[in-house]
Amino acid sequence: MTIKPVASIPEPPGYPFIGHITEVDAENSIQSFKGLAERYGEIFRLNFPGTTLVWISSHSLIDEVCDEKRFKKTPNNVLTEIRLGLHDGLFTAKLEEPNWGIAHRVLMPAFGPMGIRDMFDEMHDVSSQLALKWARHGPHNRINVAEDFTRLTLDTIALCSMGFRFNSFYSENLHPFVESMTEFLLDCGRRVQRPPLPSFFYRKQNETFQNHIRVLRETALAVLQERVADTTNERKDLLTAMLKGRDSQTGQKMTDESIIDNLITFLVAGHETTSGTLSYAMYRLMKNPDCYRKVQQEVDEVIGKGPITVQHVQKLPYISAVLREALRLDSPIPVFSVSAIEDTLLKGKYLVRKGEPINCLLPGLHLDPTVFEDPLVFKPERMLDENFNKLPKNAWKPFGNGLRACIGRPFAWQEAVLVMAMIFQNFNFVFADADYELHHKQTLTLKPHNLFMRAILRDGLNPVSLEHRLAGSEPTSEKQKTSIPNGVDHTHDAHDQQLTILYGSNSGTCESLAQRLAFDARSHGYNVSTLDCLDAAVESLPKDQPTIIITASYEGQPPDNAAHFVSWLNSIEDKSAFHGSSYAVFGCGHHDWSQTFHRIPRLVDTRFDELGATRLVELGLADAGKEDMFVAFEAWEDNVLWPALDALRASSGAEALTETQPTQLEVQVSNERSSILKQNVEEGKVLATRTLTADGEPVKKHVEIRLPPGMSYRPGDYLAVLPVNPKDTVQRAMRRFGLPWDASIRIEGTGIRLPTNELVPANSILSDYVELAQPATRRNILALADVADNEDDCDVLKKFAADEYDEEIAAKRVSVLDLLETYPSVNLPLGLFLTMLPPMRVRQYSISSSPLEDPSIVSITFSLVSGRAKSGRGEYIGVASSYLGSLEVDDRLRVSVRPSPAAFHLPSIPEQTPLILVAAGSGIAPFRGFIQERVAMIASGRKLAPAVLYHGCREPGRDDIYAAELADWKKVGAVTVKRAFSRTPEKSNDCKYVQDAMWADRSRFLELWHQGAKLYICGSRRVSQGVEKVTKSIQQEDAKRRGEHLSDEDAKKWWDELRNVRFTTDVFD
Repeated sequence: MTIKPVASIPEPPGYPFIGHITEVDAENSIQSFKGLAERYGEIFRLNFPGTTLVWISSHSLIDEVCDEKRFKKTPNNVLTEIRLGLHDGLFTAKLEEPNWGIAHRVLMPAFGPMGIRDMFDEMHDVSSQLALKWARHGPHNRINVAEDFTRLTLDTIALCSMGFRFNSFYSENLHPFVESMTEFLLDCGRRVQRPPLPSFFYRKQNETFQNHIRVLRETALAVLQERVADTTNERKDLLTAMLKGRDSQTGQKMTDESIIDNLITFLVAGHETTSGTLSYAMYRLMKNPDCYRKVQQEVDEVIGKGPITVQHVQKLPYISAVLREALRLDSPIPVFSVSAIEDTLLKGKYLVRKGEPINCLLPGLHLDPTVFEDPLVFKPERMLDENFNKLPKNAWKPFGNGLRACIGRPFAWQEAVLVMAMIFQNFNFVFADADYELHHKQTLTLKPHNLFMRAILRDGLNPVSLEHRLAGSEPTSEKQKTSIPNGVDHTHDAHDQQLTILYGSNSGTCESLAQRLAFDARSHGYNVSTLDCLDAAVESLPKDQPTIIITASYEGQPPDNAAHFVSWLNSIEDKSAFHGSSYAVFGCGHHDWSQTFHRIPRLVDTRFDELGATRLVELGLADAGKEDMFVAFEAWEDNVLWPALDALRASSGAEALTETQPTQLEVQVSNERSSILKQNVEEGKVLATRTLTADGEPVKKHVEIRLPPGMSYRPGDYLAVLPVNPKDTVQRAMRRFGLPWDASIRIEGTGIRLPTNELVPANSILSDYVELAQPATRRNILALADVADNEDDCDVLKKFAADEYDEEIAAKRVSVLDLLETYPSVNLPLGLFLTMLPPMRVRQYSISSSPLEDPSIVSITFSLVSGRAKSGRGEYIGVASSYLGSLEVDDRLRVSVRPSPAAFHLPSIPEQTPLILVAAGSGIAPFRGFIQERVAMIASGRKLAPAVLYHGCREPGRDDIYAAELADWKKVGAVTVKRAFSRTPEKSNDCKYVQDAMWADRSRFLELWHQGAKLYICGSRRVSQGVEKVTKSIQQEDAKRRGEHLSDEDAKKWWDELRNVRFTTDVFD
């Protein structure tokens, strides 16, 4: 009987002979398949030379193909390559191959509960090696998370399965088996991406591939022969089971060849997935402090401070939930493959032929919004046993399906729970890079790419006492724990007082303030024992010295590197926990976020007081909407903090300093060239630039950039760009200090973010490392007055630092460089000039493209900021926009992707949620990405809910940017555009601003709103406030039409309750 399809399976456009090869990124194929699933929906087909592949990604389809009466496991293309080394081992065998059945039945008892429990001690041994390595390397060591977990899991499976020790933690050079295994797996991935050329084109690569296989098999053979020769060996491990066991059905024993295949299989499959799971779990917990705290609380309650035993493993349900949720969000093996036993219809309409491979894409299954509420959010609670058992059948499949599911799951689970319990019992963790965002590295499996963390011992432990704790023994003596400062000069005089400085910072401002404070501390007679992020102080707050905290809020939430600290702070119940500590808090914020203004600094200040600490000074606050952060901080530091600390010093009987001297850097000038740049960004490449506005209009530009390898994004995310100062500004500084353009300088000093103790070109320092345009602070101006040779200049500068500061300096944004040019009698050393300037900061721009167009390319849209300087000295040139505006094709720049707030992304079910997008000028940037994503989805056959864009411009044909693109996208149904022209409102139905266009179109607005639309706003604060006002007016009018009354107060409450639920904003000025 011939089965006829009811609907065709979508396919991308292809090419003759090669089919869809160009759709797949050879280095990151999973990302390509995820992108195709977003574009085409739950099912699509790809054609490659000699084969077709069907891809499915929804729960309903994957649930259907898990029916083992209709479908069977089929090794996918990568597994087919791995079979060349592992043959018909458990991981790579075909269902009908007899060796699979024999091995499976022989080994099942060894993977039973008692067999796995018997492996606990050896698992504990290797886990202890990991913990001790971290402890001995210290709290500031950068731990490559995936690499260390890979060493752990490889050593564990080798020891437990065959009694072999790789000893990966005792040598930087890995065993030859490990190196060959790694290269073998990488080659398997590369081989499936090779163009279909005759084999002689790949002769050298094939020889290397076979050499790797030879090392794998020779090592496994040596292990086997050694065990067979040792007749006294009584180990009860997997190797013993394979040597002595008999198949319960046939009575056959496993052949030596099959044992070798499966020894290699255990090592390959038994370490990659578990190390990936642990790495992803650590990332998710460090990103989610409340979940992190629950893990630690569970460990402390169940295990306490003693050694971990096998009985504890079953009593840690929250850790199990964390691992399940981590596997849901990031399955190390993101695909499993089946094929139809006979021709069949999927969902009763999509025809798949007998034997045609069907690849099940787990990121789609595990993020299916019909199964998981808020699918992108990490919620371990949904995976606690009761909730986990209520999940629909086949909704969670990280271990494969049915009879061919992972036989080693109990082994991996016991190992992962043990490791998590051990490390959380003994360490606290923080990101080594506070702004790290998850990127994946793909080999045989997926793992986090470039994820580094720091491990900080808990409970006052040191490596020796930790070793005793892990072993369950008591140390004979305990040495005093020694703190390790973080990059500060800790040599000090006898009269120096100790000081701890902690910061919470996303953008870098608060970190810069903390570094400035640490730099100043020396001149006040204080030695900074700790300068670190707040998260590093969890459970280790000092009581013998003052603690100064500088932090911001981000929409009411703590900065990324302070979130664990705040979670810990809120969890403390002992009201005397901080008794004996003294503290001061300085907070940064912006008054426009009125509901959450300074929430975190206030919370920290209040909680310290509630927990018994002594407040040294009242909370210091800076409002970026009214004043410069650096100026406000410096005033608080000089007028409030240091006097309070001096009083504290005097009250303790310590010697007071009679005079403070500013710390200076020593600078030597040389003509030898050198360069240095150390920043947490990677290299991108400019692919295209174009101006979007007509001549005579304020310039807006579009720049396309190829991302660094492994970096991905979603529409709505930001691109962080590390700029350089404008060349004209750098030349001004070089000229003022009499430096030739090719001069190099050597900086000697500590406590400031500049390259030290090496020769560096002076123009590189001034261009790349400092903010030359930063407004001068009062302290800066007084320092200039002190070195002015002319008394009149000195008097003027002192006035600027006093009563005239706000009007003449802050309001006009006068920089130190401006003042040096205006008052040439100021004889300022270059070293002191550099200490006055904050370090260069990254700037964030909304990404204006969709990864469905090309996941390796982003575009940004920006306005070129320039104009007459308020200081009266020439032109003001925006640092970042001028830098970006100067870039040309093939230029390189330093970038990284930063996620926008979770709410500022497209809805998870675009077919059901309409969009209302509101922007003015270059605020259209993220919405261009949204619409481009919708265009790709529509082109792939998906039926989306409607979208409307309200865009504010000046005049048609002048600055209505992307007008031609939007017109084309309107034709395909991706968006409807409503513009408001402020210069020619008669050309936009008398609508001058976007809120006018919304009001004129309010019937359509309400129609979409009642359909569940989500409202997105991007623009200046004035735009945001205007949209809020008109939206409330629309709702009030609608209420009146229905015979109801919505007061202004109720309308405000209604609006506030919908923030980040039905509407979200991205505001800039």
